[in-house]
Amino acid sequence: MLKLIQQSVVLPATPERLYEMYLDPVLHAAFTGAPAMISEVPGSEFRAFGGTLGGKMLDTLSHKLIVHSWRASHWTAADLDSTLILTFWPDAVGGRIDLTHVNVAEHDFEGVTEGWEKYYWGPWRAYLRQG
Repeated sequence: MLKLIQQSVVLPATPERLYEMYLDPVLHAAFTGAPAMISEVPGSEFRAFGGTLGGKMLDTLSHKLIVHSWRASHWTAADLDSTLILTFWPDAVGGRIDLTHVNVAEHDFEGVTEGWEKYYWGPWRAYLRQG
């Protein structure tokens, strides 16, 4: 059975800056600590963590929305690509990212769910606090 992950995180930066950081391969790599290839151009390839994650950019709405396909390299050929939807909102502390991750492979659901905090939200928060 396919799974759905929904998370919200508030980070100390404007939603515009968060959007730009996610889509800038140099900054994406800086806050995750691992190589990334990403662009807002629909159809462009997405790679993160040295190719451990990959997919294609499906759509963007400047500073508001990112949608891309997403899969882990250890998923099987029978696993469908998942879809990642990120929306960016203002918050009193900075910016809020609402994440909806659709069709996460059941065998990796727990790892992906925990991975968002471990590999993205926590390191991103620490990077921003360092200035």
